[in-house]
Amino acid sequence: MTEQPAGEVEAAPVARLLVPALMFIALVVAAVASLGTPLITSVATSFRVSLGSAQWTLTVALLSGAVATPVLGRLGAGPHRRATILATLAIVVVGSALTVLPLPFAWLLAGRAAQGVGLGLTALMMGVARDHLPEQRSAAVIALISVVSIIGAGVGYPLAALLAEFGGVRAAYGLGLVVTAAALLTAWRSMPASPQGRSAHVDVPGAVALAAALVLLLFLAGERNLWSRHLAVAAGLAVLAVVLLCVWVVIELRSTTPLVDVRAVRHPAVAGANLAMFVAGIGMYLLLTLITRYAQTPHGAGYGFGLTTFVAGLVLIPFSVLGFVAGKLTPRVRTRIADPLLLAGSAVVVGGGFALFAAARSNLAEVFVAMGVLGFGVGGFSAAMPGVILAVTHKSETSSAMSFNYVVRSVGYSLGSAVGGLILAAGTRPGRLFPDDSAYTTAALVGIGAMAITTLISLALARRRPSETTVKSFPHWRFHAQGLLGQRLPHHFGP
Repeated sequence: MTEQPAGEVEAAPVARLLVPALMFIALVVAAVASLGTPLITSVATSFRVSLGSAQWTLTVALLSGAVATPVLGRLGAGPHRRATILATLAIVVVGSALTVLPLPFAWLLAGRAAQGVGLGLTALMMGVARDHLPEQRSAAVIALISVVSIIGAGVGYPLAALLAEFGGVRAAYGLGLVVTAAALLTAWRSMPASPQGRSAHVDVPGAVALAAALVLLLFLAGERNLWSRHLAVAAGLAVLAVVLLCVWVVIELRSTTPLVDVRAVRHPAVAGANLAMFVAGIGMYLLLTLITRYAQTPHGAGYGFGLTTFVAGLVLIPFSVLGFVAGKLTPRVRTRIADPLLLAGSAVVVGGGFALFAAARSNLAEVFVAMGVLGFGVGGFSAAMPGVILAVTHKSETSSAMSFNYVVRSVGYSLGSAVGGLILAAGTRPGRLFPDDSAYTTAALVGIGAMAITTLISLALARRRPSETTVKSFPHWRFHAQGLLGQRLPHHFGP
């Protein structure tokens, strides 16, 4: 039997099973990680802890996800990707069990940290798609995986809120246990082995340095009180985080098996895409935070709709639906419009969502429209982003390259949440529980600025010559990839 390239070995029936499995796993890990958002108040009440402590049920999941993502991305680039996926999902299932069992609050935090590790699987799902599906099919699937990883929050939020309302916080976390167990079974039945001839060693010193830096950065983004009450300590920790990032870069440059290929990340297309993702992440999460908080503000504040947690979760439905629609449309549009231009256009759409929220939010229908516009922009942006990065990334490095992009996205999201909180806190008068309505307008204007910067970065990427941002020919890509990765490439590899 003649050997075929890895990207073409999947028979049609297998591919039909593989694609839904990839989508389902990406959706599950995103939805489960976001379960902490609608349950913060319920957790505080059930476990008799402060709202600040309950907030850590969300923060710790984001932290563990950001730390685990680059490590899993490197493991996913090697020969043990299937084992890595199964082991990670097993950890998520164990964590989900800890959130359901009648254990103290510390065990709930441990369970949420284990659930957050699953966020690192999204990049691995992309690597599987690129290795085991034909080129055109894999590009569309990767775009949808990226979108699903975003809209998962919109799926999990209302379901968790509904279960919490009728069955308590344990019942809501029980949903996570059920779906993660289903995801593990799905992966066991459907995940193929990696192509032969690959090796991947985890750079332990680099992983430790990056993990420490990310923990500090995300901690500082989440602890807004630290900046207002202990500015010197917060500034010192910020400087330490920057130093650790510099140390990490030095370690990666000297390592023969780096956690992330920093030289490849410096490529203009990759660096520009990651910068755009960082700034856009701040803006996207800022608007998501503003709308959900505004919708739940009681009428006594002079604005808001006083929605319950469950009804507020329904506001996310337009976000999820239109995000998925944009994800489905983007692969078709990519045949005519370059990915950087799609990034720019999507950033403009998100900016339009900010403008709508700033100008019209007096009734719930307007809020639904703003959330739908946000979802469409986020969906298009997320679907176009992998195309920019993977166009100059060797197939074996798919998981590693996208995992770094997701770390950047996580940091951007955390900063977006922090920026929104700071602006609203600054707009809250002494003795008042809720900020003035004008504070939301100020935050929306800041978001418009962030999306304007994202648009300019994306347009700068689009103005580069096509050969610098997209793969146009096999000889050019082969030569270019060798320069990026510093190694000879195997004879058979996909685009």
